[in-house]
Amino acid sequence: MSYLVLARKYRPKTFSEMVGQEHVVQALSNALTQQRLHHAYLFTGTRGVGKTTVSRILAKSLNCQGPDGQGGITAQPCGVCQACTDIDAGRFVDYTELDAASNRGVDEVQSLLEQAVYKPVQGRFKVFMIDEVHMLTGHAFNAMLKTLEEPPEYLKFVLATTDPQKVPVTVLSRCLQFNLRPMAPETVQEHLVRVLEVEGVPADAGALRLLGRAARGSMRDALSLTDQAIAFGSGRVEEAAVRQMLGSVDRSHVFRLIEALAQGDGRSVVETCEQLRLHGLSAGSTLEEMTAVLQRMAVRQAVPAAGDDSDPEAREIGRLAQSLPADETQLLYGMCLHGRAELGLAPDEYAALTMVLLRLLAFKPGIAATPPAPAEKKTSHEPLRPAPGAPVVQRVAEPAPQPGSQPAPPSSRPAQAPPAPQPLARAVPAVDAPAGQVLPVVESQAQTVRTGKPPSDGRPASPVLTVPVRVQSEPARELALGQRSATDYTPTEDGDFWYATVQQLVAAEAVTALVRELALQSQLVARDTDHWLLRIERESLNQSSTRERLQAALQAAGFGVTLGVEIGVVTDSPARRNARAAAERQRAAEELIQADPFVQQMMRDFGAKIVPGSIKPV
Repeated sequence: MSYLVLARKYRPKTFSEMVGQEHVVQALSNALTQQRLHHAYLFTGTRGVGKTTVSRILAKSLNCQGPDGQGGITAQPCGVCQACTDIDAGRFVDYTELDAASNRGVDEVQSLLEQAVYKPVQGRFKVFMIDEVHMLTGHAFNAMLKTLEEPPEYLKFVLATTDPQKVPVTVLSRCLQFNLRPMAPETVQEHLVRVLEVEGVPADAGALRLLGRAARGSMRDALSLTDQAIAFGSGRVEEAAVRQMLGSVDRSHVFRLIEALAQGDGRSVVETCEQLRLHGLSAGSTLEEMTAVLQRMAVRQAVPAAGDDSDPEAREIGRLAQSLPADETQLLYGMCLHGRAELGLAPDEYAALTMVLLRLLAFKPGIAATPPAPAEKKTSHEPLRPAPGAPVVQRVAEPAPQPGSQPAPPSSRPAQAPPAPQPLARAVPAVDAPAGQVLPVVESQAQTVRTGKPPSDGRPASPVLTVPVRVQSEPARELALGQRSATDYTPTEDGDFWYATVQQLVAAEAVTALVRELALQSQLVARDTDHWLLRIERESLNQSSTRERLQAALQAAGFGVTLGVEIGVVTDSPARRNARAAAERQRAAEELIQADPFVQQMMRDFGAKIVPGSIKPV
């Protein structure tokens, strides 16, 4: 006797043997028990989930005669009567299966419907089963509509399709539709365990887990892969052999890649990709396994108690979930998901895999280069000249109070005129600069005038021109991001200068795209002769390449400075000023139209209304 494959040998014969389709089994069983039978059924679902099997069991339930030949319609066919055995063998006269993929024309459908006028020969009902019904032509569908809507009482239609979207709504409305769902990998694994126990084939739990995932919800595919695994492993189903057969990537490689990405270790990422190349493992399977692991990590991060303790990989996934922030997990998941589509576009899929993983590393938050802190200014004997157009403002650091001394009250301090600018003695850090800013502030000989003490290094004052330093104070807490509209701004000392500079760059088209957005959306909060500090609200604009291009544009315009960028609340930017100006022009245009005598007369006499948004300033 020839070998019968597992998918056919273990095809369910009754509703109780069906796996993973409890919602369909319950509905059909109750309908059969209560004799509430519809004349047409439509079963939809992906391949290998049991559409044809359900139709055959339904036909047996309608025609079962019982072991003693006295049975009736039942939800539990006996399987031993002539009707049940003939349907299982495919030779029951009153059960007709039509493959619509190869018999899709109107002639074939008419030939089938011609048999509908004759009553059943052996059974209780005639059952017409049309598989892949969506393949029928439009004329074939139209030919069966009338019979499908009002068939004889002894005729039942069973339609099956993998693509219900292609079935006309006129057919869908005449059928009772059931959607057979893809089966979960755990359900497939449990069924494979029972099948292999009956077959007497030893199997590893890891191997069955791989087969359950590779089946992608299809029980027929799972049994076919199990047949192949038994042959590949010489009668044994072992994890190593199944992984080699499927070309699946070992989860250890995936864990190593995710851990390297979490630590920003590019060298480990490249070395792991090279190992995948040497072992001949699929690049697409690598990204697929990474998305599966990242999905489970995201679930663990959102619901820490959602882990399955029986899964040996749960502990490692929980550790990775703690080492990677939730936002980075979502970013990695999305990029791996979309990266699979790029593998076929590259000449070498391993090179494409490496590029996808390096892209994950490049876009990892916190990896982007941060602007270097400005170096401390050194005393120079050469005159320092301010940048063109920069106003000269002297800022003198207050001396730190001595330990144990009490500060004098404001009323007791003698009123003194501010000293004239003196040559610089040495550079000291600003004592009242906002947090995160390291801008040099010079200590002049005015300190000697106030304190009566020469500079600490004892050097004589050198004739050096005073360098202007301006530091913008932090905005108030009540001006938090999200509480201000785009047209609100608070004028600052450097706001006019920065607005004029940016408008000059934009008019000359020296900055475009993201560089222009960085200039427009930023606020100049501090500047001296060779360093400007900008503040922006959006992290996406803080890119090293964008910052360098803006710095080059400023240098070309005559401002030889280096730029630093920080993240914070922006209260005065060129974009906000432009928005305020546009809003003022819009308001002036609306007031001009509303004050027009002709418009007022039309509104008064004819009830005319001004359409909101229709007024545009010229």
